[in-house]
Amino acid sequence: MAIKKLNSIFRPKRIALLGVSNDPNSVGGITLKNLIGGGFRGVVYPINPKREAVMGVPCYPDVKSLPKTPDLAVIMTSAKLVPQLIKECGDAGINGIIIMSAGFKESGEEGKKLEQQVKDQVAQYPEMRVIGPNCLGIIIPGLHMNVSFAAGMPKKGHVAFISQSGALCTSVLDWAYEAKVGFSYFISIGNAMDITFGELIDYFGQDSNTKSIVLYVESLANARSFMSAARAFARKKPIIVYKSGRFPESEAAAASHTGAMASEDSIYDAVFRRAGLARVYDIGDIFDFTDLIGRKRVPKGSNLAMVTNAGGPGVMATDKLISLGGKLVQLTDDTMQRLNDYLPPFWSHGNPVDVLGDATPERFAKATEIVLEDKNVDAVLVILTPQAMTDPTATARAIVSVSENTSKLIMAAWLGGASMRDGVDIYTSAGIAVYTTPEQAIRAFMTLSIYSKNLDILFETPREIPVAFSYDRDSLRKKYLESIFPKAKILSEDDSKLLISDYGIPSTKPVVAETEDKAVIIANEKGYPVVLKIHSPDITHKSDVGGVVLNIENEEMVRASFRNMMKAVAIKEPDAKIGGVTVQEMVDTRDAVELILGIKKDPLFGTVMLVGMGGTSAELFKDKKLEFPPLNEQLARQMLQSLKIYPLLEGYRGSKPKNIDKLIEVLIRLSYMAADYPEIKELDINPLIVTPDDVMALDARIVVDQDIIGKDTGNYSHLVLRPYPERLIKPATLRDGTKIILRPIKPEDEPLWLEMLGSCSKESIYSRFRYDFHFDSHEVATQFCYIDYDREIGIVAEIDFEDRKRLIGVGRLIADPDVEIAEYAVLITDEWQKKDLGLILTEYCVEIAKMAGIKRVAAETTKDNKAMISIFRKGNFKVHFNEDSTVSVYRDL
Repeated sequence: MAIKKLNSIFRPKRIALLGVSNDPNSVGGITLKNLIGGGFRGVVYPINPKREAVMGVPCYPDVKSLPKTPDLAVIMTSAKLVPQLIKECGDAGINGIIIMSAGFKESGEEGKKLEQQVKDQVAQYPEMRVIGPNCLGIIIPGLHMNVSFAAGMPKKGHVAFISQSGALCTSVLDWAYEAKVGFSYFISIGNAMDITFGELIDYFGQDSNTKSIVLYVESLANARSFMSAARAFARKKPIIVYKSGRFPESEAAAASHTGAMASEDSIYDAVFRRAGLARVYDIGDIFDFTDLIGRKRVPKGSNLAMVTNAGGPGVMATDKLISLGGKLVQLTDDTMQRLNDYLPPFWSHGNPVDVLGDATPERFAKATEIVLEDKNVDAVLVILTPQAMTDPTATARAIVSVSENTSKLIMAAWLGGASMRDGVDIYTSAGIAVYTTPEQAIRAFMTLSIYSKNLDILFETPREIPVAFSYDRDSLRKKYLESIFPKAKILSEDDSKLLISDYGIPSTKPVVAETEDKAVIIANEKGYPVVLKIHSPDITHKSDVGGVVLNIENEEMVRASFRNMMKAVAIKEPDAKIGGVTVQEMVDTRDAVELILGIKKDPLFGTVMLVGMGGTSAELFKDKKLEFPPLNEQLARQMLQSLKIYPLLEGYRGSKPKNIDKLIEVLIRLSYMAADYPEIKELDINPLIVTPDDVMALDARIVVDQDIIGKDTGNYSHLVLRPYPERLIKPATLRDGTKIILRPIKPEDEPLWLEMLGSCSKESIYSRFRYDFHFDSHEVATQFCYIDYDREIGIVAEIDFEDRKRLIGVGRLIADPDVEIAEYAVLITDEWQKKDLGLILTEYCVEIAKMAGIKRVAAETTKDNKAMISIFRKGNFKVHFNEDSTVSVYRDL
């Protein structure tokens, strides 16, 4: 990426318009008019070789004729001229390009070829960055810069809007004028040939004026950079996303249950959830939610109370709340008594709190105040309908007064027209989200509630679950790549189970029987009852063709089942290659839950994992959850808790609770396997039996991506999230001989991290953070323990002390979005200072930065921190003493 190079597009001083005509209603004419009439303070160069002037503005024949080099060129010609114009702009040193022209990949094969020509031409100029083609342009209200053919300039605001649809942009702008919504940036990226969503998120993330981002997504490219950028932004500010095209027809039949169940939209949903984004499913809800979250009062839960002056709207709101999975909170006895004491006798005596049609502003306000003080209530929706005795404006003022004395979220639904406008304006000015219907308010609230819950889950501290392997994973990988994977595109059940067993996932052991007599011999050796399954590389879903027989209790049943199976399969799959059957022990499933575990390698997002209701009806009910490896304990547990059948795992109606901890370990082990084998295209473990005591895979099938066997698949390129970098774990020795382990920090380290900082003096904390750093909270700890290994690394020094692990120091590198410069900081606990630990951590972090391709490591300290200055000098850093008390250091790598 080249984030800083985007300034030529978003902070230009000179703009050239290529293809502008004298028609004021053409794309070029409108764009020129928008720039000049909108108050752009820079220079505009219209370019048209056939005219001396356009709309009274002098023209230039080409970019070579311009008096000074523009920062940005906007191309509005026919598509076929674009490749040549890109060359002319590149030769002239113009680095920012917006291509408004249409007629590229959106128009068919010829357009796709033309777009590739443009890409090839852009590649000749490393400094050049392009928005488009086929886009509306960009608008930056704060700079009075409207480089688009949209009508008018929206208000200046704090929302960055990025859309792949130009037509939607014009509709949103029209709505924004009406709703008085402002933007920090308004960007139409069209075909997104060069600049991607991820790069724009990173760029706007550096803008303090951008408080939230709204995305309209048709498709994504470079999924890993999108995920990394979105996660970095979403930890501090919200991203709201609408994804169109949710139900595309699949072009090819999947070879496994997982392949069929992991649809494109369910994968996008997993991406947005794991990145911490808020997804809306109705385009009209985007700005309702954006407005609500902009109020900065995020509820701690989804317990909603309502105060209304009419029963009907309260019922409507309740219906919508329950249908979206919300919870109408039950008010405490104390709250009910206070309401009984204050309200007229005929109030609703429950939630929603109906204060009756004759409610005065004072009654509305007092009821709302009482409900807000209820410990069970997370948020309140105040609903008002116009009635003869209603004063909407005075009521709005009264509710605003209540809001000034609470930190809880208040929303308003003012139902009506002209009589409501003053009240709506009062709410808007006071920072209270107000809606025209109760359903509209509920949809926004539930999106906020789900968003808040997802963020909490993402950053909840996982338990440490030891996952040990009895085999060397590198040797294991070599065995499968050389001996097993080349055998067939679809591995046999035996080979599939061999791999999952090597990763510590228990499974039944099938034995191949080519003949009826061999099947009898094996069944007698295993002991009855047994299971027979068809053995064929061409049959994936064996039950569908009569290829599975359960509960075979004697030799006669083995022989009959073998013959009947061969006949049935020959009829249903006459071309399948049959190698006999497999025989395995029959597992008692009477007190068990059947699940499916799976892996699918998506062309865009890489490997994704699935868990869901298993068995032959898995695809019918589609009770499933998708996640991206790597998994930790919390993510694995959350996957299970999201399933409708989760109560069966907990123990339902007297049945024993199942071994959920063992199941979580199996999920984590499968995520290790998913990370280690990009060659796995699809994998099914179905069914996976979970009993009160154990977990057992009864069937498994692996589909191999044979096209990549033998090719370089390093750096986990098949994963959208970089896994824990185990390769960076290494031993070290302090000056006094103490043995330590240097390793990357991980989410499970939160308790140890808090303990480490708690053991530091105030002076040590100040030397590291350079202010009175209050670290003792989960919210702060997650920022340092739950990190994106693509962007930052924290290397902790771990020792074994009194039979338990302790952290005694940490060095941290945080790279810029271009991964060129990394900021460095280090903290050593007081009792472990002056033992060379600071130097050891610094040298190792510099080594890691070199491996990552970082060009410069920079840090800051203070003049009185002589120990740290000494470490930097020993580490060959350049040291610069500033005029204030700070010291800047850097090392070029």
